[in-house]
Amino acid sequence: MTPPMMPTPPPSSPDRARRALLVDYGGVLTTSIGDAFEQFARVEGLAPGAVSAALRSGPDMRRLLDGIEEGTLPEVEFERELALLLGVAPRGLIGRMLATLGPDERMIAAVRELRRAGVPTGLVSNSWGVDIYPAALLAELFDASVISGRVGMRKPSPAIYLHASRALGLDPADCVFVDDLARNLSPAAELGMATVHHTDSAVTVPEIARLLGRN
Repeated sequence: MTPPMMPTPPPSSPDRARRALLVDYGGVLTTSIGDAFEQFARVEGLAPGAVSAALRSGPDMRRLLDGIEEGTLPEVEFERELALLLGVAPRGLIGRMLATLGPDERMIAAVRELRRAGVPTGLVSNSWGVDIYPAALLAELFDASVISGRVGMRKPSPAIYLHASRALGLDPADCVFVDDLARNLSPAAELGMATVHHTDSAVTVPEIARLLGRN
């Protein structure tokens, strides 16, 4: 759930047909998290970029993000600390920050169709609390859901990518991994996954099909 950065994503692994698809949730199956943060800032009377700046403000914030995403820090404590930094009310802060996220229907439809066609599918998501995910949708779309707060590891740790591929009974090199944050792609690529930096479903969906040998 951390904000978008702008590093150059790594290239995909060498071309060959992969067997499985792993995708992020926020910013891939939903609309842009960065846009949601900016809309929250406008509602709360904050300066443009205030949320992203706060989330990249230094070691203390890094500790809070590690804790919330690994499930070791209570949501209420994360909200309290972040609210102090932003100068806003803490109650329901996570929900307010993500209130304008909506589904990316094209991405959801693509994952749904691939799973129905027999492609193993998995979710790999850094979480700000584990109860914000639509359980019925995840059950429909995925053979395995790896949510950081439940498994105690987070992207970009290589361990979470290994965990996800093994949850599908496959090797990393069998998988395509899609994320909206370029920094989360390098460890997956180093494990042998083909990677897709998601910015637009009109580009991502055909690229997934190509890497899975389905175009």
